[in-house]
Amino acid sequence: MSYINTNCVQAGYTPKNGEPRVIPIIQSTTFKYDTSEAMAKLFDLEASGYFYSRLQNPTCDYVAAKICALEGGTAAMLTSSGQAASLISVFNVAGCGDHVIACSAIYGGTYNLFNVTMRRMGIEFSFVGPDCTEEELNAAFRPNTKAVFGETISNPSLAVFNFDLFSKAAHAHGVPLIVDNTFATPINCRPFEHGADIVVHSTTKYIDGHASTIGGVIVDSGKFDWDAHADKFPGLTTPDESYHGLTYTKAFGQGGAFITKATAQLMRDLGSSQSPQSAFYINLGLESLHVRIPRHCENAMAVAKFLESNEDVAWVDYPGLPSNKYYDRVQKYLPNGTCGVISFGLKGGREAAEKFMKNLKLACVVTHVADARTCILHPASATHRQLSDEELVAAGVSPDLMRLSVGIEDVRDIIEDIDNAIKAVKE
Repeated sequence: MSYINTNCVQAGYTPKNGEPRVIPIIQSTTFKYDTSEAMAKLFDLEASGYFYSRLQNPTCDYVAAKICALEGGTAAMLTSSGQAASLISVFNVAGCGDHVIACSAIYGGTYNLFNVTMRRMGIEFSFVGPDCTEEELNAAFRPNTKAVFGETISNPSLAVFNFDLFSKAAHAHGVPLIVDNTFATPINCRPFEHGADIVVHSTTKYIDGHASTIGGVIVDSGKFDWDAHADKFPGLTTPDESYHGLTYTKAFGQGGAFITKATAQLMRDLGSSQSPQSAFYINLGLESLHVRIPRHCENAMAVAKFLESNEDVAWVDYPGLPSNKYYDRVQKYLPNGTCGVISFGLKGGREAAEKFMKNLKLACVVTHVADARTCILHPASATHRQLSDEELVAAGVSPDLMRLSVGIEDVRDIIEDIDNAIKAVKE
C-alpha cells in the first residue's frame, strides 16, 4: 500500500483466514509456552514473540506498525504517553554526563522534562531558538552532545521547525535529530523526508482525536548509522551485558537497533507501556486521521482569517496565514496544511483573555488540544505555569496567549461562538 490514506485504514494488521477483521484486543499480561527453552530464547532476544505485556503486546504492536507505515519508518513502539515517548527517545541515546540540544519552542511539559527532571538524571540540555542562525546552532554542540530535539509545529507557540538547518547541524556532528510530529501528524508532514531520524508523537492528540486515550509512540527512520558513530552510542554498538553480551546494531541492524534497545532496556525497566485497550482506541482514531486533519485545517484557516480581520483582536498566530512569519517554511515542509491550532490575544491583554474564555459556549476550556471538539486554553496559567516569565518568552508564550484548538464542527458555529465571546468582553 503506497498511499497514506489507505495506510490509515489498512496498515499494521492483516487478518488471516477466519481471524478477526478488526484489530483484536489481546488483554493478557502473559503468554504461554510449552517449554522453558522456548521462553528463554525470547528473554535472550534470540526469537520474536511475546511473554509479558509490559514489554510488548500484539495489539500495541499492530498499532505501532500502522503509525510506522504512516511515518515511513522501519520500527516503532507505543508508550503510555507522549511524555514517555519524549523521555525514552532521548534517554535511549543519552545518559548521565551527556548533553542534548533542544529547540526552545517546544511543549511546556517537554521543556520541564528536559530542563528539570532529566537534568536530575545527569543529562545537560542547551536550548536554542527556533530562528537561530547556523552559527548559533553549531556553537551549542559539545563533544558529549548525543541528540538534537525539536517539534514540527511547536505547542503552543506554533513555530515551524527549520528541518534543513537542524538536520544538517545534527548530522554534521554525528548525532540523530529527534522530532515531535504531534501537531502536524504524518498527514501533513513526514519528518523523515526532511532529515529527521527519530519521530515521536503524543497519540493523545490528533492521532486519537477524541480525547479518550493517553498515549505516545516512537518511530525510527532506520537511516541513522549508529555504527558510524559507535564511540558516541556505546549502548547500541557495544555488548549489553544485561542480555548476555548482545550488541543491538549487530543483532537487529540499522533499522531495528534503536527500537529494540528502547523496548528491551527502557520499557523493561521504566514500565511506560501502553495498554492494549488504549491501543485499540488509538487505532480507531488512526482510521479517520486522513479525513479529520484536512477538516481541522480548513476550519482553522477560516477562524484565523476571521480573527485577523477583527478589530478587537490584538494579534493572531497561525502558520497557514500568508502574513505569518513561518509561512515560507509552511510552503516547504507542510504545503497541504499545518494543524487546527491557533494562538491569539485580545486587546486588553490577560484580563480580556480570561473574560473572553468565560463567555464561550461551544468551545470548552480544557487542558487538552487537537480534539474533534473545539477547545481553548490559557497556557500561562495552565500547561506552562511552571515556567518563569523569561522561560515563557523563550518558549514563545506571552501572558495573553490563548491556544484555540479548532474542531471539526461546522465552522459557522465556531466563528459565531468566538464572535459572541469577543463582544461580551466589551460589555
